Amino acid sequence: PLLQDSSGTVAELNIGRSVTEIFGYKTQGCRKAMCIAGYIFSCGALLLLFYWKPAWDVWANCIPCNLQEADVILLRTTDEFQKYTRKKVTWIDLSKLNLSVRDTSDSLFIADKDSVINRAIMKPELKVRSIQVQKIWYIWDLSMKQFQKVGSLDDSNSCYDIHDKFGTGLTREEQNIRRLVCGPNAIEVEIRPIWKLLFKEILNPFYVFQTFTLTLWLSQGYVEYSVAIIILSVISIGLTVYDLRQQSVKLHDLVEEHNKVQVTACTKDEGCKKLESHYLVPGDILVLEGKKHSLPCDAILIDGGCIVDEGMLTGESIPVTKTPLPHMENTKSWKTHSAEDYRRHVLFCGTEVIQTKPTGKGPVRAVVLQTGFNTAKGDLVRSILYPKPMNFKLYRDAFKFIIILTLIGVLGLIYTVCVYVQHKVIAETVAMALLLFTVSVPPAIPAALTTGIVYAQKRLKNKKIFCISPQRINICGQINLVCFDKTGTLTEDGLDLWGLIPSEGSRFQNVYSFASGTPLPWGLPCGAMASCHSLIVLDEKIQGDPLDRKMFECTCWVNVTVILTACTHVIVKPGPNTRNAPVDGIAILHQFPFSSGLQRMSVITQQLGKDQYDLYMKGAPEMVTSFCRPETVPTDFVKELKVYTTQGFRVIALAHRALNMGKDEVESDLTFLGLLIMENRLKAETKPVLEELSTARIRSVMITGDNLQTAVTVAKNSGMISKTSKVILIEASEPEGPTPASITWQLMEDSKQMAAGITDTCVNIEERTIPERESNNYHFALNGKSYQIIVKHFKSLLPKILVNGTVFARMSPGQKSSLIEEFQKLNSHGQGDELCSNILSCSYTGVFQALKMAHAGISLSEQEASVASPFTSQVPNIECVPELIREGRAALVASFAVFKYLTLYGLTQFIGTALLYWQLQIFGNYQYLMQDVVITLLVCLTMSLTQAYPKLAPYRPPGQLISPPLLLSVILHTGITAIMLVCGFLLVKQQPWYSEMANHSGKVPLPAPHSVLSYEDTTLWPLTTINCIILAFVFSKGKPFRKPIYTNYIFSVLLLTQLGICLFLLFADINAVYKGMQVSGTEVDVVLQNRHLWLLIKKCCQFRSRSQYRKWQRKLEKDPTWPPLKRKDFAENTVSLAAVPLTGITLWRIIYEALLTI
Repeated sequence: PLLQDSSGTVAELNIGRSVTEIFGYKTQGCRKAMCIAGYIFSCGALLLLFYWKPAWDVWANCIPCNLQEADVILLRTTDEFQKYTRKKVTWIDLSKLNLSVRDTSDSLFIADKDSVINRAIMKPELKVRSIQVQKIWYIWDLSMKQFQKVGSLDDSNSCYDIHDKFGTGLTREEQNIRRLVCGPNAIEVEIRPIWKLLFKEILNPFYVFQTFTLTLWLSQGYVEYSVAIIILSVISIGLTVYDLRQQSVKLHDLVEEHNKVQVTACTKDEGCKKLESHYLVPGDILVLEGKKHSLPCDAILIDGGCIVDEGMLTGESIPVTKTPLPHMENTKSWKTHSAEDYRRHVLFCGTEVIQTKPTGKGPVRAVVLQTGFNTAKGDLVRSILYPKPMNFKLYRDAFKFIIILTLIGVLGLIYTVCVYVQHKVIAETVAMALLLFTVSVPPAIPAALTTGIVYAQKRLKNKKIFCISPQRINICGQINLVCFDKTGTLTEDGLDLWGLIPSEGSRFQNVYSFASGTPLPWGLPCGAMASCHSLIVLDEKIQGDPLDRKMFECTCWVNVTVILTACTHVIVKPGPNTRNAPVDGIAILHQFPFSSGLQRMSVITQQLGKDQYDLYMKGAPEMVTSFCRPETVPTDFVKELKVYTTQGFRVIALAHRALNMGKDEVESDLTFLGLLIMENRLKAETKPVLEELSTARIRSVMITGDNLQTAVTVAKNSGMISKTSKVILIEASEPEGPTPASITWQLMEDSKQMAAGITDTCVNIEERTIPERESNNYHFALNGKSYQIIVKHFKSLLPKILVNGTVFARMSPGQKSSLIEEFQKLNSHGQGDELCSNILSCSYTGVFQALKMAHAGISLSEQEASVASPFTSQVPNIECVPELIREGRAALVASFAVFKYLTLYGLTQFIGTALLYWQLQIFGNYQYLMQDVVITLLVCLTMSLTQAYPKLAPYRPPGQLISPPLLLSVILHTGITAIMLVCGFLLVKQQPWYSEMANHSGKVPLPAPHSVLSYEDTTLWPLTTINCIILAFVFSKGKPFRKPIYTNYIFSVLLLTQLGICLFLLFADINAVYKGMQVSGTEVDVVLQNRHLWLLIKKCCQFRSRSQYRKWQRKLEKDPTWPPLKRKDFAENTVSLAAVPLTGITLWRIIYEALLTI
């Protein structure tokens, strides 16, 4: 919790990355009795309402109270949705454990005196109050008066505390307490029963209304269409339930194998023994054996080392070396002490231990850090079980539109009552009024929309793009910002060695090219390449980081693993193709694994048969040279480094030192050995795809963990940054003493100027000045460190930077997620048609948190962690991105078309039925059946079959149903239909052969058994029927988002057949009316859907977007001081850079807001 008010009734609870408000309530007997009576008297309607609105249920049954006294907790999310959830407070009884200590109030049940469990136990009752929220348990802290999370060790523990408090294990009694309070160490995902899924789906408000409608129709004898809708709805619900059930089974199978793993755990009083991982608790000692196995919990390594495969978390199946947490006395939190590298000491749940490296002291041991859903894998599973809510205007507008149609139905109900009461036909008034009320809201809407998504999902599957969240397909139709990872996404996953630039006598030597195929001669650089890595031999194959693997392969040495002095060591030996190596081999005695925080790795080695010890280091050139003796670093180091980084090469520096084991500092006074140049090639598909996205005015952004210079070059080579654009490098610095945080703006130097005379370098020379202002003629590039400082100290500058920010390098996974959230905020007040309104994140490895944060995420990896991504592509390149956007646009347009069609179909029937009610008449059942099944139902099932247009248009389809084009289209079509039907209704009465015939009440006798019901009915039915066919044709729009209508063969043949049947039935009696209707209807929609017309109207009326992105863009275009160059700003001066929000136009506000969708 972050906050609690003075009354104690409200607090805030941290749930993952989000914050939730919690309110305390106490159940009151009399209120509950009244609610039960309400359930009975309302025949369950009140209960159903409370199911939809859990907050109302709590407010009706309970009274507000202090959280300490509450037996019901109401949770409310703090996002825009403000979703309520009801949770019951449960009591955990510890008295059944027969605890030995229970006398004094100061006695501790948990040895860790800082543990929240000690503060949560009520004495002498020995009970604990708890709630479970999204699978995480929280207990009531009696001292702090708030709910605290359990299931993990406190982060405040220092390195010394971890070793001292938990190094010898827990007592049996403490284990039992923790197990009862924290729950079992299991990620239990229930396979949801089909009846529960069915029950939840059926209780959707629209299906409840549909049930009421169909019940009414069946009672009136309208059996055929009702049965058809029931069948369609059952199929729709069945498909949804089947999909949810399959996901539930898949997720259950994914986690079940890790719930019952046999492990060895140690306790203080019983020693080590085998047990099921289900019984592990935070603080237990876990003994890791040599065999391959999966980790059932998160644990901190305290003794020995091990190599694990973290592909489940990162998407990369690369062995990672884990080192023990240092045992040192300090007061810092163990995470703070390790800074960004704390993960190298943590073994994560679900990852696989490949190899253990015991020390001479004993086996490899780890302290259980987190259990169950608190673990890394549990967090991944929770993100799937409780995904981020979708805020898509189509679904919100659809609900609003249905409410409008319902209000129209209410007007029809009132009209019916008035007409029937006036004619004194009281007996059938209620039935006829309800019938007209239900006509205005077509019951086929949810089934028809589901059908369109199913078709789109099938087309994506044929293109090897799989979807676990079908509703996000429509969202993809609004994508206009794509965030790409670099390695494995834009570039090839592996690296090719380009060359080695050795250094001798503080001067760079000639480049050694690996393309020649000649083995690298022996020397210190060769020794560094052969030994400074974390490769292992597994299943007779060398495995590890692709960079390490490629570097080692180029030395032509071989890797073997042996056991020396009870410890496992890696020994590398010269292979048969090496050149005159004067050594028998090199033993790697100790590794300091690579860390992104340290930006380097080191190894201590010994040549076989010699007493000489060496230290080799490799890493980021700037970092490695800081450990080298200055006289060994070439004077032109910076210039040489720029030559290669600005061409997109990945550059690694090598260094060496002969060790004197008596000295403490090993990573100092090194000798610089040279630069290793590695090439990371673009994928062949990258440039064409980025060009296609750029042509479609879809912005591309790179978010990578790689070097900034390399990332900028890749962005330029791929076309993400055009050759004529400038790149402004942003560097921010933390405050130091009295000096506040600062930010500098520097135009990146042209690489050709630095690379003059170097062969194989092709970079255009450009003037380093900002040309005449263009909105996109410059791009910002910055790294993760600068981004973090800007978020902290220059928050007002962040929107300005994001407007033209293109390259974000050295970003951690958390920073990637944060950046995507900031992009989303940039359009938090927009109308759905702005640059950052919908974001697609595309990654091959390492960005699964970002994939979940974006509106839609597509993973190019098939690793286990990719299950968190809404979309997964089996083709590992970014060609899937435009495919997904194309299909999303086609599905969105199809959804709009179906919705518009069904709306006008309902309104057409509503008008026709209302006119007949004036005569106390109604369409016959078979007439309704012809319109509803033969025409409308088949149209809805086939209209969405039209495939996506192969070329992406430079604009997106409308994202709102409540917009001027659609509203005017519906209003004008409804008006034309009403005029046509009223004219037909009146004109038929003027004919000389007209005579009043029987109505449904039987007041006028029928002249013959097979006579028509009335001339009015005979006139209105064909008009409404042919109108439905014309509307289907008009709304089946093709280009620019879907292929032309004639490519949808089934739909085209269906329309022609339906039209033929109608003409056959009607012959040519009202052909003139039909032709006039067809012309007027088509022309109206063509005009209303004309994008250029609406753009012209917007321009004339000077409509401006309320989007934060557009506001900032307009403001920056008018700012002569932006972008800043060659200057430094300080945090205390950044307030003057904040923008003043623009005011909107208040006249015709609804029309103005709706126009923004064009």
